[in-house]
Amino acid sequence: MSAAVRVRSVGALLLSALLLVACSADMDELQQWMELQKRQAKPTIKQLVPPKKFLPQPYEASAGVEPFSAQKLSVALKQEASQPNSMLSAEMSRRREPLEAYPLDSMSMVGSITRQAQRSALLRVDNLLYQVKSGDHLGLNFGRVMKISETELTLREVVQDAAGEWIERTSTLQLQEKGR
Repeated sequence: MSAAVRVRSVGALLLSALLLVACSADMDELQQWMELQKRQAKPTIKQLVPPKKFLPQPYEASAGVEPFSAQKLSVALKQEASQPNSMLSAEMSRRREPLEAYPLDSMSMVGSITRQAQRSALLRVDNLLYQVKSGDHLGLNFGRVMKISETELTLREVVQDAAGEWIERTSTLQLQEKGR
């Protein structure tokens, strides 16, 4: 190594040592300032509000009829069916068909068949295949099949509207593609 390089190395070494000494002096000053701040800082803690006392109320309607019971619904349906000119009177007096035990959203139309000029729809329900023709009943809302095409089954349902009146509505089941 040359003398110039040695002088530079020694100079750099002395300069870094000097900087370290200066930093340690600053560190002492910083430590003193931190201690002073800790002593001067006084935390303010708000008092917790005690929780309100819970006063349980006894349930007094347990002797009454449960508002969502099947018993109450069946009584209301029978009363509606006994009214003259009621949409439900014919529906309540007929024998229920097997597909009326399933909601429409659990059924899927998978095809249609035409035999002797009468079209039937093929419905899959619980991995079983059912053949349905016009006039058959299905679904939970007194549904009756009105029309069957190659791609769609149309039915009429009797449901309650927001005012509690029984009305007819039209629903459809679309043919489901193979990938679904």
